[in-house]
Amino acid sequence: MGALACAASPRAGAVAVVRVEGAPAAAAIELVRVNGGCYRMGADPDDCDALPEERPAHEVCVGDFLIGRTEVTHAQWRAVMGADRAAASTCSRDDCPVDGVSFAEVQEFLSRLNARTGGRYRLPTEAEWEYAARSGGRDERYAGGKPVNVVAWYADNSGKVNHPVGGKAPNGLGLHDMSGNVWEMTSDWWSPTYYAVSPRENPAGPSAGEDHVVRGGCRTGGTANQRTTRRTFIGDRTQGAGRGGNVGFRLAATP
Repeated sequence: MGALACAASPRAGAVAVVRVEGAPAAAAIELVRVNGGCYRMGADPDDCDALPEERPAHEVCVGDFLIGRTEVTHAQWRAVMGADRAAASTCSRDDCPVDGVSFAEVQEFLSRLNARTGGRYRLPTEAEWEYAARSGGRDERYAGGKPVNVVAWYADNSGKVNHPVGGKAPNGLGLHDMSGNVWEMTSDWWSPTYYAVSPRENPAGPSAGEDHVVRGGCRTGGTANQRTTRRTFIGDRTQGAGRGGNVGFRLAATP
């Protein structure tokens, strides 16, 4: 699961701030610049917690991208959508992650955000997500390489509720909550056997499917669910209208 050597870029770690006109400062979204590279995606053979869909481990290369420093919050959702989802969450604070959203709702959020900012923001691919979670493809069981309780809100320390973003230690790229708090949506269609046929360069998942991949674990899961290689799906039938409990997201973009 170790990272492969790649050329460094002086722009790595640069932060871009997305602001919606008229929105409060708390609604600004920070995205971190990630240098692309090659790494071994998926679980090692000796990971006893790994499930079949996490294997085989395989070399993947991703290009440069930007990714949210945190999960999208209630304040950020409200600034773009003009509606509040906090009442349906286990944490209604402005700085808690939005959750219980569908893929279709996230696409509407992105469409409105892009229209208002002139940006081209999107969800990360699954390969980008794992590369970023592992601090640029490093050998990290949990995001940041520290003990799970240091980097993640999960079943043993969360009280089974969401927590404000950024409350746990960041990983090596300065990203918070890549392990724990809420599951995070990616743009990839789900397939339990995709790793066996995945291309090496910028894989984007199957061309079609019924569910989308989520990553990162959540507040109610055990330690195995917080691993950086853990992958599963949300109830995303009927063209993305189904909502997944404990599911949120973070932004991505191509520089």
